[in-house]
Amino acid sequence: MSQIRAFLAIDLDNDLKPKINKIIKQFKQIDTRIKYVELLNLHLTLKFFGEIDSDGLKLLENKIENVVSEFKPFNVKVKGCGVFPNNNHIKVIWIGIDEDSIIKELHDKLDSEFVKLGFDKDKKFSTHLTIGRMKSAKNRNQVESVIEEFSDIEIGEMTVNNIVLKKSTLTPSGPIYEDLKVFEL
Repeated sequence: MSQIRAFLAIDLDNDLKPKINKIIKQFKQIDTRIKYVELLNLHLTLKFFGEIDSDGLKLLENKIENVVSEFKPFNVKVKGCGVFPNNNHIKVIWIGIDEDSIIKELHDKLDSEFVKLGFDKDKKFSTHLTIGRMKSAKNRNQVESVIEEFSDIEIGEMTVNNIVLKKSTLTPSGPIYEDLKVFEL
């Protein structure tokens, strides 16, 4: 039985992508190695499943449908810029999501259902959009300056109407995402 690499996500509203692209352009002016997420791939990951087969997908879809039926569409603010794990050792550059209490509740309910299917419980969950992964410490102070400049930036608001089960195909030029199923809230 064939396996696919899958994850569950909230896609970023297209209206907000140009503002995030302006931030990415500021980072691109720095002489350092950052692998950027393609604008069309920007999303908030609710759960990464790894490799699963078609039977596993069906089980996941049932669990997801049951949980999302309890939720209505909600608004979130996209704002701020930061890093993981910290400024001394930057691995991930992210854009923040405000109003994470509803997202956290959605995540936690989904995660507890996924645990019943044998998936590991998420130890840490953070509402963020990864925009880049730092591959070198070169000119880290300049990267920190851009992060500081955008730490409180208000990017905009979006309505979360659905969550998406996605397939991820890894390629040398970066991942290719394909929507497997959209679950309306």
